[in-house]
Amino acid sequence: MNRFEMRVDPLTQEVYYEVPLRGYALMQDPLLNKGHAFPASERRDFDLTGLMTETEGDLDDQVTRSYGIFKMKATDLERYVTLIGLLDRNETNFYALVARHLEEMLPIVYTPTVGEACLKLSHITRRYRGIYVTAANVNSIESILENIGLPNISLMVVTDGERILGYGDLGADGMGIPVGKIALYAAAAGIHPASTLPVCIDVGTDNERLLNDPLYLGIRQRRLRGEAYYQVVERFIQGVCRVFPRALVQWEDIGKQHAFTLLDRYAQRVLSFNDDIQGTGATAAAALRTAVRMKNRPLSEERIAILGFGQAGSGVANAIATMMNADEGISLAEARRRIFAIDMPGLLLEGMNVEPYQQNFLQPLDVIANWPVSKFNAPSLAEVVKHAKITTLIGLSAQPGIFDEPILRDLAANTDRPIVFSLSNPTSQSETTPEVCMKATKGRALMAAGSPFAPVTLPDGKTYHVAQCNNLYVFPGMGLGAIVCQASRITHRMFHAASCAISDMVTDAEREKGRLLPPLTDIRNVSFNVALAVAKQAREDGQGMVVSDERLAELLRAAMWEPHYYPYRPKRTA
Repeated sequence: MNRFEMRVDPLTQEVYYEVPLRGYALMQDPLLNKGHAFPASERRDFDLTGLMTETEGDLDDQVTRSYGIFKMKATDLERYVTLIGLLDRNETNFYALVARHLEEMLPIVYTPTVGEACLKLSHITRRYRGIYVTAANVNSIESILENIGLPNISLMVVTDGERILGYGDLGADGMGIPVGKIALYAAAAGIHPASTLPVCIDVGTDNERLLNDPLYLGIRQRRLRGEAYYQVVERFIQGVCRVFPRALVQWEDIGKQHAFTLLDRYAQRVLSFNDDIQGTGATAAAALRTAVRMKNRPLSEERIAILGFGQAGSGVANAIATMMNADEGISLAEARRRIFAIDMPGLLLEGMNVEPYQQNFLQPLDVIANWPVSKFNAPSLAEVVKHAKITTLIGLSAQPGIFDEPILRDLAANTDRPIVFSLSNPTSQSETTPEVCMKATKGRALMAAGSPFAPVTLPDGKTYHVAQCNNLYVFPGMGLGAIVCQASRITHRMFHAASCAISDMVTDAEREKGRLLPPLTDIRNVSFNVALAVAKQAREDGQGMVVSDERLAELLRAAMWEPHYYPYRPKRTA
């Protein structure tokens, strides 16, 4: 049974919910609960009279009260638990609160605090959200999806918990990430929470701490590997295609040994993308596009080093190569030669045994032929920065402090405006800090970080701002645009369009201050512009709805839900 149905009154055109629940059952459904904002008529019609104080309130005073409770909490983890508790009681109140204070609450509902919460999720979970898919229950996936009681699902955020931020394998405790991403989809792009679903594919964990923790809530066994793993995912996708055939599936924090396989395997079968690969790449490309505009030089003239060439690093590299190709006509092969990929062995070179996704970024051996380095070991980060004359340094390595002062000084010697992106999350994993970076480069760096950092003031009195290169700039608008334009698949060109839309929103005044991305306080407008760019590109690629730009904009604005209470009417009986 669906928990509600959205209907339109044929006479008044009023949009309302037809609700079968009554009394305490209605009050305890977080999607439908209005708290003391239930009007007298609904209290009477739904058997709520006397179940709450007589005073009638509204959403505004509920948000004010909730914010006051939030501000009382002493630690970020306590604030996280408070917000999730509100989400579990009253979703409309939660989304209105987060939307009103997004910049303040973003570090709580998502990185970095969500990482701390995932480390302890089995110990702080009070109410389950979303669904947990296992090898034992996956053959009932159609029933599981139908039992959530929602009329339609347009968006799923799916994790297997194997690569949670910089913490690695957290098993079922990684569910905090899809829950957080869903919250940001609603707050930033207005995707209605009733059309979203967080999903954890729990196939076990190899984390000894969790396996030995008696309070761990996930499956306490070693991870399924190989074909057994893929069979679970395949059966899950079959169920999605049958029950919610037009849902977008966002793969989230999947281990690198599976991430590219899943992305490739299901790209043509379901509307899907991987945020860690494609979202990270598009966001970094947007910031880099702004930076080279500030340097007044083509992107193809940059010498780019990427430290940490896993799924995020390769996603950034591919996004940059796509941008050079699309904007400057540089072939993809030529673009890749301008990118120096550095992973555990050092610089990736021809002849190395590497992962398939790294293959396109191997540098020819003749590149290092004249470098004064060992011929028996791959060049290190420091050697690459110095001898390849690197001008842009990007970190996705989760090695805190690896971009030290000597490396940054060498970088600054290669260019007037060095570009430094330390993108590892959370803050504790960042490759450098704004203070170290700006001191080493004498304030000349154009910097972005994966987590929020406060502005830094150097002894000369100048204050420098650091852009937060957060995927929030991309994924909400990508999801909104793809869903509304009824895209059949998501392409690299759609992500490139998203990058350009974001960069184009950075004003001259913001660039003067060193800002590489628009302010997060304007995220709803950013998401709209990204969604429109994505929908237009999908149309041009033959993947989306063929209507005018004006009609696409109209449809997108209509789809962007603002948190408010709909009127309820009792479900009619036959």
